[in-house]
Order: sequence, then C-alpha cells, then structure tokens
Amino acid sequence: MSNVLRQHAEQQFAEELDALQKVDDRQRPANWKLSPWAVLTYLMGGKLANGFEVSPKYIGNSRLMEIAVSTLATDRALLLYGVPGTAKSWVSEHLAAAVSGDSTMLIQGTAGTSEEQLRYGWNYAELLAHGPSEKALVPSPLVHAMRLGKIARVEELTRIPADVQDTLITVLSEKTLPIPELGSEVQAVRGFSVIATANNRDKGVNELSSALKRRFNTVVLPVPASEAEEVQIVVKRVSELGRALALPAEPPALQEVRRVVQIFRELRNGQTEDGKTRIKSPTSTLSTAEAISVINSGMALAGHFGDGVLRSADVASGLIGAVIKDPVQDQVVWKEYLETVVKERTDWKDLYRACREQL
Repeated sequence: MSNVLRQHAEQQFAEELDALQKVDDRQRPANWKLSPWAVLTYLMGGKLANGFEVSPKYIGNSRLMEIAVSTLATDRALLLYGVPGTAKSWVSEHLAAAVSGDSTMLIQGTAGTSEEQLRYGWNYAELLAHGPSEKALVPSPLVHAMRLGKIARVEELTRIPADVQDTLITVLSEKTLPIPELGSEVQAVRGFSVIATANNRDKGVNELSSALKRRFNTVVLPVPASEAEEVQIVVKRVSELGRALALPAEPPALQEVRRVVQIFRELRNGQTEDGKTRIKSPTSTLSTAEAISVINSGMALAGHFGDGVLRSADVASGLIGAVIKDPVQDQVVWKEYLETVVKERTDWKDLYRACREQL
C-alpha cells in the first residue's frame, strides 16, 4: 500500500487505465494514451469486453463528458464551470490522467497568481551570472505541457487577476508562447490542450474577458439532479477516502448519508424535499463535496473516539461547521431549520438532539 497521502489519478487508477489500453483498438488523437471512447468509459465506468469492471469517476449526465472529451480532441481548450463542489477539479484531473497519463501539470489559480507562474520564470543566480539563456529559464507546467503534447490544468481560473488570465490568449489561439528575452518561442506539440475550472460563487471572482471566453468550450457541471444520485456520489467517495485514510470506522449507514444529503439539498433549494415548507438558505454553498467531508469527519470521530459506528452525534459537528459560515446570519437559519423541519421528523429526533447539544 502506498505511503502517499493522496495519489494522483493515474496512480490510483493505474489498473483501470492499463486494462482500457489493452482493449482499446479505436483511433487515438496524437499523443493520447486512450481513444475518446476509452476516456469516456474511464470517466463514466462500465464493463469491458474481457469482463473487467471500470469504476465510474463522474456520476451524472454522460453527454456532458462526451462534450468535454470531444473538445479536447479538437484544438479548443475546455472550461469546466459550475458552483463549488460539482466535481470540476475531479473531472479535470481524471480527464488529464486518461488523455495524457499525467495529471500533474497543474497551475493553482489564486488572487496572487502571477504571469510568471502561467508562462515562465528565471533562475536569477544563472541569469545574473550568464544572462538570459535556455538554462536560466524556469518553465511553467503550461510550457512543459506544450513541449510534451499533454494536458495542462488551470484550477480556479476566475481567481486569477484578469490581466494575468489574458496571458493564456496567445497560447490558446496561436498554440505558441513567445520568449522575447531569448528571441524564441515554445510551439505546442500535438496533444496539448488546457483544461480550466471556474466557479461563480467565490468572493473576488474575476470575470473572464470575452477574448478569453471565445477560446474555451464551456461545459457547465450541475449539482446532482436527484437525491439518489447525490447519495450515490457521497457513498462512493466516502468509501474511497475511508480506505485511503485507513479510517477505523465501519462504512457509514445509508440512513446517515441520506439525512446529510437531504439537509444540504433542502437548505440549498430553500424548501423541503416535498415542497411543502419554505426555508431560508445559508450563505454557505453546501456542495456535494462538503457532504462528503461531513460524513468523512464523522467516520473519523466514530472510529477514533467511538465504537466505529457512525451515529448522529458524530455527524452533528460536521453539519454545523458546514452550514454555519457566517456566525450571525447562518446561525439563525440553522436554528430555524432545526426547529421547523428536523424536530418535526419522527425518525430524526436523535439528530435534532445531537445538533441542539452542540449549539
């Protein structure tokens, strides 16, 4: 078992990628490890002709993944867009792993991301000693991807300042990156593309310029369409994380997962699942990713400080932490939801008491 806390997708699912390569006899774009059909199978899961079972990485509309994969097979870049927690980064990583066999060419967008981090920097000791040269150049992950014909990933594109974002325009349109200091350029090798992710809920979002938007095909990843679909996603990811972290707790009971998912969906939508009661929504996003975190945290509590069985008391603290981001406004919303919805559900009395005790 690997001692690494979190393996890259191409390492964690190496067996599946290898199995797909062995049966994949369809046409592959230049420098792709798998054909578009095999990439889609890797993402959506399925049984191969030899009986090998590929696990689903994305649970949702397969048409969205078809559009994403086909975009990368053209000369267009791909933008995965949606509210936080809709698996944008997850899909981005797995797409890069399946297409290039390498998901590590990553630029994490923040408010402090500079143009050098997108393009290239300099080894200043070498620069001062010998002047501008190829040896003094420090290439970014984007430059590495261009030279090797692989996928570069840019996470949280809208967190990057607008003037830095536009550094990508020349790369995406001309497939070259000029290096004026050396009087040269980096030309992209076939197979190169960019997958960017962005959401519209963060504070400090920088809108993309129309010039940059035109150079992306945008795929909007929605929140799970149904409660059953969201429960399936949470159960799958929690079991994977539990194994990876070697948590001593038992797999969570479906009842606890369903309750967390239902609470998140109701607070997100502003009404109960049956549509009979209107409720206020908190400032928090309450994404599927946060539901996974709540259950995972509860499993850690149950395993290390309980009897290994996930119960409402283990879930309550994670729930409160996920919902209450604004200590004033969200506290009111959560208390009201507890009293008007949770308290009235006969089989939720244990969860009501656990949440009230921790407020």
